[in-house]
Amino acid sequence: MKLKPLYLTAVAAALVSAVAVGQSDLFADPRAKEDDIVRHASPKERLGRMLFHDTRLSEPAGQSCASCHDANFASTDPDKWSPTSQGVNPRLFGSRNTPTAMYMAFSPAFHFDAAEGLYEGGQFLDGRAATLEEQAKGPFLNPLEMANTSKQQVVDKVSAARYAVLFKRVYGPDAFDATEAAYDRIADAIAAFERTRMFNPFTSKYDAYLAGKAKLTAQEMRGLELFEREDKGNCTACHASRPDEDENGGVPPLFTDFTYDNLGVPKNPHNRFYTMSTQHNPDGRKFIDRGLGGFLDSPSEDGKFKVPTLRNIALTAPYMHNGYFMTLRGVVDFYNTRDTKPVCAQEFLEEDKAIRQGCWPAAEVAQNVNQGELGNLKLDRQEVDDIVAFMQTLTDGWRPVSSYRGAGRRD
Repeated sequence: MKLKPLYLTAVAAALVSAVAVGQSDLFADPRAKEDDIVRHASPKERLGRMLFHDTRLSEPAGQSCASCHDANFASTDPDKWSPTSQGVNPRLFGSRNTPTAMYMAFSPAFHFDAAEGLYEGGQFLDGRAATLEEQAKGPFLNPLEMANTSKQQVVDKVSAARYAVLFKRVYGPDAFDATEAAYDRIADAIAAFERTRMFNPFTSKYDAYLAGKAKLTAQEMRGLELFEREDKGNCTACHASRPDEDENGGVPPLFTDFTYDNLGVPKNPHNRFYTMSTQHNPDGRKFIDRGLGGFLDSPSEDGKFKVPTLRNIALTAPYMHNGYFMTLRGVVDFYNTRDTKPVCAQEFLEEDKAIRQGCWPAAEVAQNVNQGELGNLKLDRQEVDDIVAFMQTLTDGWRPVSSYRGAGRRD
């Protein structure tokens, strides 16, 4: 789909200046890690970090926000063998792959762009939370995630925590007196933490390349060219690769337009949500994830999911809303050949088996599939590999070889 202006919120716009101040230092100083960022954080941001990592805030205790948004895996689930995340109850799984929390501070509030005729922004893969704050409230009460039974239960746990003193310092001595207000403050602090440089570092090799501090290899350059060509990869139709002063206020490219799309992804035979009891999934293996269409109860939006950022994409497998793809190369191959390979005879067939058989399973949702921008890209094997090589330059934490031995990612 055509890239549209990114309607940065006031908070996200303020983050731009913080990134601009610290970015060059991050390339040069390999010691700029989480503790350094936290040391310079505001009291609210430090509070948000404590809430984000507190495993006592689930019921029973044992799961935190960080359990499924691990910093070592670009704020995604560290269990890369499971397509969907396990809740605090080890027998329960959600229906979707955990999206990264990185760079989500830049997502505009959920809205309908009448000029483009498209929905944009919001949080979660279906946009059901309008803002970062609203998103932070969801997992605490989701029975398939942290499984608290009420907002009061969450507030009581926070008020009993060691950091309750800091909570009152940030929000006032009566911070816990009203349940709704206290719950909103918990989400507010977590969102403040997610707006820090920890989640928005812009320190990939590609960022260094744009800043004139790194050179891409010949293969990475070929991949970038293919990524941007409308007659080849056409990836920038949804994943802008260049900063645009007019559209996003000078923010480095976010590699997403925050819109929604149905790519025709097959059902995942390993989706453990299919095995949930009828209490949680009455449809069993016949379950269909409507995505945005389910949230809006609009068939014209069925099968559409939020376009993800490609930043740190090499670390965030498995891919797609249901984790169908285990490899980045498989994703690019699917974009390239979805419409040229025959439909597999089996409805449930893993990525590797589909590739070996030379087919793709039918789309989970056959309506509204994007037919215009992917499906037959006419890439050869080398070109697929080149695009994958370029996307691997989007991993944060890159360091020039001269920084110091063993520090971060290097050429």
